[in-house]
Amino acid sequence: MPLNILDYDPYLEAFKDDLSARLFDFARTKKRLLGVDGSLCDFANGYKYFGFQQEMKHWTFREWAPNAQKAWLVGDFNNWENNFELKEAYGGVWEISVPGMLPVGSKVKVKLTLTNGETVYRVPSYILYTLPNERHELDGVIVNPQHEWKHQAPKLAEAPLIYEAHIGISTEEYKINTYKEFTRDVLPRIKKDGYNTIQLMAIMEHPLYASFGYQVSNFFAVSSRFGQPEDLMDLIDKAHGMGLRVLLDVVHSHAVKNVGDGLNLFDGTTSQYFHEGARGEHSAWNTKLFNYGKDEVIHFLLSNLKFWLDVYRFDGFRFDGVTSMLYHDHGLGTAFTDYSKYFSLNTDVEAVTYLMLANELIHQINPDATTIAEDMSAMPGMALPISAGGIGFDYRLSMGIPDFWIKQLKEKSDDTLDLMSLWWELTTRRPGEKNIGYAESHDQALVGDKTLMMWLANEEIYWKMDVNSQSLKIDRAIALHKLIRLVTFSLAGEGYLNFMGNEFGHPEWLDFPREGNNDNFQHARRQWSLAEDENLRFKYLAAFDKDMVRLEKDFKFLAKTDQLQQVWVKNSDKLLAYRKGNLLFVFNFHPSYQEKLQLDWAEKPELVFDTDDRKFGGFGPRSSFGWSKGQLDLILEPRTAMVFKIH
Repeated sequence: MPLNILDYDPYLEAFKDDLSARLFDFARTKKRLLGVDGSLCDFANGYKYFGFQQEMKHWTFREWAPNAQKAWLVGDFNNWENNFELKEAYGGVWEISVPGMLPVGSKVKVKLTLTNGETVYRVPSYILYTLPNERHELDGVIVNPQHEWKHQAPKLAEAPLIYEAHIGISTEEYKINTYKEFTRDVLPRIKKDGYNTIQLMAIMEHPLYASFGYQVSNFFAVSSRFGQPEDLMDLIDKAHGMGLRVLLDVVHSHAVKNVGDGLNLFDGTTSQYFHEGARGEHSAWNTKLFNYGKDEVIHFLLSNLKFWLDVYRFDGFRFDGVTSMLYHDHGLGTAFTDYSKYFSLNTDVEAVTYLMLANELIHQINPDATTIAEDMSAMPGMALPISAGGIGFDYRLSMGIPDFWIKQLKEKSDDTLDLMSLWWELTTRRPGEKNIGYAESHDQALVGDKTLMMWLANEEIYWKMDVNSQSLKIDRAIALHKLIRLVTFSLAGEGYLNFMGNEFGHPEWLDFPREGNNDNFQHARRQWSLAEDENLRFKYLAAFDKDMVRLEKDFKFLAKTDQLQQVWVKNSDKLLAYRKGNLLFVFNFHPSYQEKLQLDWAEKPELVFDTDDRKFGGFGPRSSFGWSKGQLDLILEPRTAMVFKIH
């Protein structure tokens, strides 16, 4: 297989052998798993074999527990008695056929006798639904979700404009929201705002609500906090009917430590799913780490991906914690300052191979699926095709950009904004790889940090956001919030991501109800009414975001990175101008001064967007432009930007 990655990035020539080894290990692993003629799509069918399989006149149940000596299926359907004993089959698999029909809704567990004689109870590893019991543990629940699908998934004919959403916090009420209410109340908002893709967080079942869904216990189960499996199916179906694609925020980088609820010590051994010893522990996250070199683990995880694509019809995945997977030290404390850091003994080759297998499988099942990698290390080839020597993701997240903005707002003054550093941060990519740009995501909203609007407005967001109040701090906050989003939107990627509520400057932070805050829902909800109140300035930011997104729909410039040209940059005046596609962007980041700019321009441009427009909370139109005989004269007010259509 040719290493076309070297054509994209000649600096990788010194690591040609490492890249070849990457491809060799991928091919060798595939051959080991599939033989000569097998396919990943056929291999990843664990969810059709394990767990509860409904036949014509009976249920078949299978579980993999190689260290078990005996196994029973117990539940409220048989009074938790030992009358449903499983038989041992090949390779540590246990199975039973139950005549008649097990009642849907029954609570169930697998009872195992281990080699040391201990008896344990486990939630089945392929369970589709769980509920907490009176001991604050999870019980498996037998479900047979059925949905009459009405809509085909839409094709993505434009850049992905992603609305990152969490079902539970999507209500303004002091409660956990549901799939049904999200479908009714939030889907229309997302559609109206112009986004074309939803990225759903915290769908895979997790015992701790405050983990934001990133400590998964049951990989095939939808979170029961939000409703029934059929409710999620209906949500995705209705989203498709609105022309919205739906991505799952999938967590294969680690698993919760809970014993009994999830996979940890399932058959009494650490090594069933995870690495032994320190390699199986994530010291920072206090979670368990998968053994990506073990065939049964690869089978489990790949089957999980196919399950979400097949049964729930997700349109792809955002892979969480990819950096943690790639390196034995999980990227903690490592500065990726040169290429040798990516091809060292610190690199987990088995994890790299698993990610390549995952991407090949996903695109085999659905060639239109979208995969996005959350990797802060900037591993070369992450978003290049496997055939070119890459890892196969469609996009990587531009993770350094939110950090750039937070550092600017937290540690520096407005007049010290370095436009060359900003340009470099927003436009530097791995050659040939596509990015999803964003100014902030859920990470910047978590308790202990602040959203961009909170950094900008601080306490005045509570009492100076009404339309009649006079506040220089709020004026600055609104103006910069718009500039930050517009320059990031237009430069930082071939797609864009926004976290739910940030489009209108949602105040405060995210903090889930927990013991430390007396189970308070104050910060675990979205105050939609703020953006709908005609007397509050949040409406201006909402209108701005909607029209900014509309720019992409009208001009389709995000993907035109090859048509990006810096036209003007002058740090002392805080002026930045660039063209991308058939748009010209002109920014004045200066906090105080009106700035003038003259550009040689063959044809008269057409103003299509002005951040200073009064409908966006500005004071304009104040900035002005004139064109005569091939010269464009611009006068920009402080903290404003204009966008022109050019020919």
